[in-house]
Amino acid sequence: MNGASREALAAARDRLEALTDSSSVDAGQLAGQLAAVTEFLDREVALRRVLTDPVQSGEARGELAGRLLAGHVDGPAVDLVTGMVRSRWSRSRDLVDSVEELAATADLTAAQQANVLDDVEDELFRFGRIVQSNAALRAALTDRAASAEAKTELLHSLLGGRANPVTERLVVRLVTRPRGRSLEAGLEALSRLAAARRDRAVAVVTSAVPLTDGQKQRLGAALAKLYGRQMHLNLDVDPTVLGGISVRVGEEVIDGTIAERLAEASRRLAG
Repeated sequence: MNGASREALAAARDRLEALTDSSSVDAGQLAGQLAAVTEFLDREVALRRVLTDPVQSGEARGELAGRLLAGHVDGPAVDLVTGMVRSRWSRSRDLVDSVEELAATADLTAAQQANVLDDVEDELFRFGRIVQSNAALRAALTDRAASAEAKTELLHSLLGGRANPVTERLVVRLVTRPRGRSLEAGLEALSRLAAARRDRAVAVVTSAVPLTDGQKQRLGAALAKLYGRQMHLNLDVDPTVLGGISVRVGEEVIDGTIAERLAEASRRLAG
């Protein structure tokens, strides 16, 4: 997301923060309504182009959005979306992506207010690992021929009563409305948003055996010093790495595993 869209999203995040700080706004309910707006705008391509048309004034675009949404979603959602529509956007899709992000952020805010955000972070990561290791499950969740209802029922059978309701809602929305993303990319994006609620980055740590509490604390402190911010560690155990650890932060990978050292030695011998 570039230029005008990035600025518009930043302003919308600030407005969402102000709304959810109010005791009169139910963050979880707001999340559901923003998700419904996302689905509506994603479906109505011509309309979202009108709502982001730079030829029209921001005030006119906002008034149109307000008329369309009135009676379908509550005042906070109307105010937030009309404010977004008044802003300038580089691409019409950026508006939809941003409303979708705010829906997820509102749900994560609800989790934070209920003191279960850490649980949601961990559940999103663990679910991603389950999908990664189960090809049949991944195929079922990404099958374009399967209905949204069937996928929702499958997810409820897996997560209902086991995961936090916020986790289940986020995963259901991602699976039933992927909007061109892979399941893995969508789960990673949700994990980053969850970490951002605490002003933390996410580090995916892979080791041959589980790390001790002391090792986790030392690694977290070292990464925080290296990256200049607190880190949320998503821990993955993979015996095939043989020993050592691999750390991935965004696109950057620090690989200190024995398997990688052996692979590097083999490459040198072959070269």
